[in-house]
Amino acid sequence: MMAMPTRPKIYHITHVDNLVPITRAGLVWSDARRVESGADYQIIGMPEIKRRRLEELPVPCHPGTRVGEYVPFYFCPRSIMLYILHRGNHPDISYRQGQKPIVHLQADLYDTIAWAQTHSVRWAFSTVNAGARYAEFFSDVADLNQINWDAVAEDDFRGTETKEGKQAEFLVFESFPWHLVEKIGVVDAEIASKASLAICEALHHPIVNIEQTWYF
Repeated sequence: MMAMPTRPKIYHITHVDNLVPITRAGLVWSDARRVESGADYQIIGMPEIKRRRLEELPVPCHPGTRVGEYVPFYFCPRSIMLYILHRGNHPDISYRQGQKPIVHLQADLYDTIAWAQTHSVRWAFSTVNAGARYAEFFSDVADLNQINWDAVAEDDFRGTETKEGKQAEFLVFESFPWHLVEKIGVVDAEIASKASLAICEALHHPIVNIEQTWYF
């Protein structure tokens, strides 16, 4: 089994148009905070799963909280969710623009945990999709070996075990600070230009990089 990377990265995917409200707020909002604030975002997820994460699915290691109150990250780019958006034919998703406008916000896992602990912000991770009713959650660095790192790194995710493990999520309660974003990965020069323009007025300017291997 593959060992955990020395410096694991985490990846939040969003529409390039969302970079303007994100940078103006200086935060990536959880779905719960986004709904509460009335922020105008391009929604790319599945409405029913978002509803379930907001209303039904708890994060047991932080009693009283639900999955939708956390900002979600994957442990890899080129996620299964991105593949679904790329295919553009899922009956439960109204978004039909494909993968091109989707950007990856990359952050360092350990830097994020250190920030969260310093600021008493709750964090957790799941070993499978956090929207699954059978997901297990942990909030201790010592448990990161529970993640199937082989599955996280795998490009061929047709096998059930790999498909489950690749969807592991890292969660940050309520909001994620923009200054922890170290890179914005995009598919081509057109989206790189749009992303660079969107963040031009922000105080923090992460590198914008074309990362074609992060896409399908």
